[in-house]
Amino acid sequence: MRQFFLIYFFLIVLALTVLGFRGCKSTKPPLEIFPDMDRQMRFSEQGKTGFFSDDRMDRTPIAGTVPTVTDEQAPYANLVPDNRFRENDYLATGKLEDGTFGDGVPVEVSYEAMQEGQEIYSIYCAICHGDSGNGKGVVAAERYGYPTIVSLLQTRLIDLPDGDIFNTITHGKNTMGPYGSKIRVEDRWKVLMYVRALQRAASATIEDVPAENRGELGL
Repeated sequence: MRQFFLIYFFLIVLALTVLGFRGCKSTKPPLEIFPDMDRQMRFSEQGKTGFFSDDRMDRTPIAGTVPTVTDEQAPYANLVPDNRFRENDYLATGKLEDGTFGDGVPVEVSYEAMQEGQEIYSIYCAICHGDSGNGKGVVAAERYGYPTIVSLLQTRLIDLPDGDIFNTITHGKNTMGPYGSKIRVEDRWKVLMYVRALQRAASATIEDVPAENRGELGL
């Protein structure tokens, strides 16, 4: 019993000693029991390291990286040597010099580009707009109660300039989020190409299919 009281007394004294001086100022460093990652091996930006063969800490973007720019950086974006941000031309904005949306696709139109557009559409767009563009993707109202998904086959969207649709892909609109930070500039135009193909196919007739290709469709 005596030993128990001694231990109990010692713990009380220890607790008061530790906690009682927590509010006292001192020029000496505190007793550090857990370092909490206060000191760790790290590298500063623009620094030097022997880990990489070129001794550079900052790494160059890999091929296919989507460049982004903040509002503060935007005035200086065109000063980048390779003009990665291209904030002021039709390719990057879909707008003409007078600020209006233009028509036309500023990338090469080919079967391969259309296939790439279909692949990207399937990844980012079909979940909402549906595989055929009818607005009945897996998150449509009848499944998950998301009622504001529009059909890309509407006449008003078919009549929109190409640049307007490209701008929507880039910056989003209403409940649709932006994809400018997820899809490269050229690939956004390929998505537009595929959307135009879906719109054309929705009202297509047998006469729109070349005679030599009708057999492939069982026609």
